[in-house]
Amino acid sequence: MSSYVRKKTPGDTEWFVHDRFGMFIHFGTYSLSARHEWCKTKEFIPEETYQRYFDHFNPDLYDAREWARKAKAAGMKYAVLTTKHHEGFCLFDTKYTDYNVMNTPYGKDIVREFVDAFRAEGLKVGFYYSVIDWHHPEFPIDQLHPRRNDPDAEEQDRGRDMKKYAEYMRNQLAELLTNYGKIDILWFDYSYPAKPDNPAWMQFGGGKLKEQWESEKLIEVARRLMPDIIINDRIDIPQDLSTPEQRQAGTWPRDKETGEYLTWETCHTFSNTWGYARDEHSWKTPKMLIDLLTRSVALGGNLIMNVGPTGRGNFDARADRALEVYADWMRLNARSIYGCTMAEPEFVAPAGTVLTQSVDGKRLYIHLQDCQFKGFHFPTLAGKFTYMQLLNDASEVIYQENLKAYDAAGNLEDGSLFIRTPATANELIAPVIEVFLK
Repeated sequence: MSSYVRKKTPGDTEWFVHDRFGMFIHFGTYSLSARHEWCKTKEFIPEETYQRYFDHFNPDLYDAREWARKAKAAGMKYAVLTTKHHEGFCLFDTKYTDYNVMNTPYGKDIVREFVDAFRAEGLKVGFYYSVIDWHHPEFPIDQLHPRRNDPDAEEQDRGRDMKKYAEYMRNQLAELLTNYGKIDILWFDYSYPAKPDNPAWMQFGGGKLKEQWESEKLIEVARRLMPDIIINDRIDIPQDLSTPEQRQAGTWPRDKETGEYLTWETCHTFSNTWGYARDEHSWKTPKMLIDLLTRSVALGGNLIMNVGPTGRGNFDARADRALEVYADWMRLNARSIYGCTMAEPEFVAPAGTVLTQSVDGKRLYIHLQDCQFKGFHFPTLAGKFTYMQLLNDASEVIYQENLKAYDAAGNLEDGSLFIRTPATANELIAPVIEVFLK
């Protein structure tokens, strides 16, 4: 059994740390802009101008069953959908605002279709809910708000009541956790401290933290309605899940007080944006996509990769190609991911590799991230295994034991293990060697 002790969580994270890989989906009226989900505030778009996206929101190609099939084929075990992003538009049928999908030309509950389709494929489902809302009339204008630089911004802000907005959030959260059956993940986004140079008129100094969100009440609503749900850490009160964004962790995050290992998940995009961006071209290579997954699991974490559907509701060709990369790799290498975690500390990863290990301790997986040419030394593995094979085709991997090798200080030492890399492995994307341990 793995020797790493994770910090106990209020929700059920056992399935989560087994499954390791999920799909994030950022979808909203910003998808019609085709230039990312923050365009409203980055471009200071007035409400009456932004309204055109609501008026024309009609994703006629949206097929939640197709989304679910693609996620499952890619080896993803859960999915999280943006029920409401910072723009304030709701993809679900809510009685607390008219700014929702039922009043668009599409006129159907996208969240309902999402839940039903993904459940039918055996996938866990999660709801992203932004605590930021640039449309709601009670949400105070702050350092992120599209109206922050208006000449009359202070006047527009006057009378806005954060307590009324906090109640609005609780009401909507209750809808989401009552009307759609069992929900596995609740992904809030996000808190931010005030900046010292913000105008004096901005409420709360221009930032918003747990006191403004009334985070304890939000969590109470969620736990009461869905006791086992996994809640992330972005409303300024740690819960089940730590969520580093667009970066690769260097170590397994730990509790600062107890030293226990945290349950964590890194969230990434195929390109540089979350919402659909037609003209954005910095898409990750196949190797980068696989390395993100293996490196995350090698540090005891999960990866959730984002798709931004087009305004018509389909995944564009670039997203499909990225998902196919995962599908091809996971079809042959999934058992180095599912039910795996960081390798025991006795195994020191050779240069150019990362290691995952099955939680039961019986198998070690060597992920070859850099070309190993003829082979590589793995001294800390010597004498601790019975057999090794290339995982994608179960072909035997040849090795030599008791081979003299140089240690870190440049001295020759006995007892080294030299693993010969199969010639075909250097032609594969992120090949894996499966080691059967004693």
